[in-house]
Amino acid sequence: MTPSNLIGGHVFVAGGLAKGGLKYASEIGAEMIQVFVTNPRGWALSAGDPAEDARLRESGVPVFLHAAYLVNCGSPTPATLENSIAVIRHTLRRGAETGARGVVVHTGSAVSQSRETAMRQIHEHLLPVLDELPDDGPDLLLEPMAGQGRMLCATVQDLGPYLEALDHHPKAGVCLDTCHAFAAGHDLSAPGGVKEMMDALHEVAPGRLRLIHANDSKDPCGSKRDRHENIGAGHIGAQAFGDLMRHPAAAGVPLCIETPGKADKHREDIDLLKKLRSA
Repeated sequence: MTPSNLIGGHVFVAGGLAKGGLKYASEIGAEMIQVFVTNPRGWALSAGDPAEDARLRESGVPVFLHAAYLVNCGSPTPATLENSIAVIRHTLRRGAETGARGVVVHTGSAVSQSRETAMRQIHEHLLPVLDELPDDGPDLLLEPMAGQGRMLCATVQDLGPYLEALDHHPKAGVCLDTCHAFAAGHDLSAPGGVKEMMDALHEVAPGRLRLIHANDSKDPCGSKRDRHENIGAGHIGAQAFGDLMRHPAAAGVPLCIETPGKADKHREDIDLLKKLRSA
């Protein structure tokens, strides 16, 4: 029997990582959660609360962490690179403390330097971080972006060179964001569009998909604009998410919404994905 896709969302953690996060998860019907453990828009490294970490570990709810948005290991600015590596190391350590399955990190941009230089930088600075990870620690999940600017990964095919720069390290996994992929040019709304993208992903990164960010898109395919919409209310449409869960490469991979709104909208999105899962 094909393993089922857990369906959950990025949760608010006001009141504590476990206390707030698990309460919100219950409100929206989430079967898994994703959280930030630092300010997503800053470099500060927040210490954890051991009691909250233990509650999260012991909850039985699968957890993923998302690294800060500022992280860019392809940056030509030395301070940005140094801070990025520090944040990734810290978030991976917090991942181990919270029992997280993986830490999501944006794959970054070359900004003003050549793609080749940025990729050498990824190899030189990010590969040692992967080498430090214990076998039972969280995986580092590479999330391709929407293709704006000089992003190092946008289409799933871009993951090939990125994984090569990391020597195809066994702790390097993939987080696929449907809105990003659509914005980058994968037409998930077209007949066969999901299969085409997932087949391509399996070709360049077989067995590495660990998490799917399930987001509809406010903008058309190929827009290179990262603007999430509620499931079925955007240009991708609900059917694509059902197709995604039925693709063999997505078997057993959790789906995590990062859609607009608060608890009521998030519960609607999760309920719709659950219906599509059972269809």
